[in-house]
Parts: sequence; structure tokens; C-alpha cells
Amino acid sequence: MQKPKYKRVVLKLSGEALAGDKGYGIEHTTISSIARQIIEIVGKGTQVAIVVGGGNIWRGVAGSQRGMDRATADYMGMLATVINALALQDALENIGMDTRVMSAIEMKEICEPYIRRRAIRHLEKGRVVIFAAGTGNPYFSTDTTAALRSAEIEAEVILMAKKVDGVYDSDPINNPDAIKFNYLDYIEVLNKGLAVMDSTAASLCMDNKIPIIVFNLTEEGNILKAVMGENIGTYVGRQEHAQ
Repeated sequence: MQKPKYKRVVLKLSGEALAGDKGYGIEHTTISSIARQIIEIVGKGTQVAIVVGGGNIWRGVAGSQRGMDRATADYMGMLATVINALALQDALENIGMDTRVMSAIEMKEICEPYIRRRAIRHLEKGRVVIFAAGTGNPYFSTDTTAALRSAEIEAEVILMAKKVDGVYDSDPINNPDAIKFNYLDYIEVLNKGLAVMDSTAASLCMDNKIPIIVFNLTEEGNILKAVMGENIGTYVGRQEHAQ
């Protein structure tokens, strides 16, 4: 049996990804498909941690643009990620996967507090760990959470699951002539302002040499392909480590 390229990964899921075609809320078919794909890669021996966004329920930036206090709006967004994390946990456990939700904001009745050593121990025991509530601080995105948690648990790669099949020089939905990048260096992402992740997260990945694979989540089986090292999507990292 072919062994996976990566032994410990952080899968970054946007809240919008959980909404499927609905655009809002949680779509059962979509979240069930994601859960099946996660179990498949765990079965290959890969340790999986997940960072989930909350944009399908609430976006802090959008709230602040309407006059809401930015910190309050961001805290609401963190709570939305907890809702998504619990939904994903339920989907995984319904098909037999042992799962833990760890929140950066303590809410002991429904999930564990985030403790780095405990998170690593869960992963070593074969459990899927879902990181909720972002970093626990306003003004930081869940992209930054993915970069921070990856560094803390020594993940080998961030799997950035999106609704497009990689990184383009412009929006491929609005521009049919948009050019896709197969490989990017961190500096290129920052200098060109490409929509991989925000600059804080990209800088954190660069400083800690954490590669990022941006790929299309809507095509079932792509999470496994990324873990196995197949050349899909866009690879962001150092040139010498490119696929």
C-alpha cells in the first residue's frame, strides 16, 4: 500500500465550504462528503487536525463594516466556528471517527480547551482534532489560526480547501483568462497580494517553513490526493520543497 507523503496535516475549511451550494448554514450532503474523505486519509495513517471558519454563519469583518464594534463582531465569528466544529464532529462520529473539538475560548460543557500537548496526544492516538474559536483573539482570521496551530503541533503541511482548483492571478470566476499558478513562493504570495490567505498567516507560514497546498474541495477525493503527494492545485512554499 502506498504511504501518504504527509504524516500530520492541518486541513483548513472555510465556513462557506460547509454551506455547499446553499451559501449559508450547513449543508448535510457536503459535510458528510468531507467527513468521509477525512476518515479515508486517517485510514492511510495520516494524523488530521482541522481549522474551520465561520463565514457560512457570521463574518466579523462584515459586521464591523456595518458599524458594529470590531472586537464584538470577531468574537461572534469565533462562536460561529464552534457551531461548525460541532457539526463536523457529529458528521465524523456518525461514521465511526473518534473526534475532539478544542476551543480557544473555554466552553467546557461542549468542548475541550485548546492545550497544545493535549492536542498532539489526541492526534497520536488517531483522533481527529478540530480547532474552534480561532486564536481566541479578535482581529485574527482563521487562516492565521491554521498557520499558528500548524506551527504549534508541527504539522507538515496546511491543506487549504477552497471552491477553486488553485491560486490564480485574478478571479477565475469573473475572468476566464485568469492564469493558474502551479507553484508559488511565500514572497510571491505576499508581494502580489494573491488570495491564498491573509498576509499575517502567509508570513507565519513563511517564518516556520510550513507549505500550503491550495486545492478544490468540491471534487471528492482531492483531500486524499493532496495527502498522498499528487500534483493538484497550487503548492506554496520553498522552491526546493515543491512537488
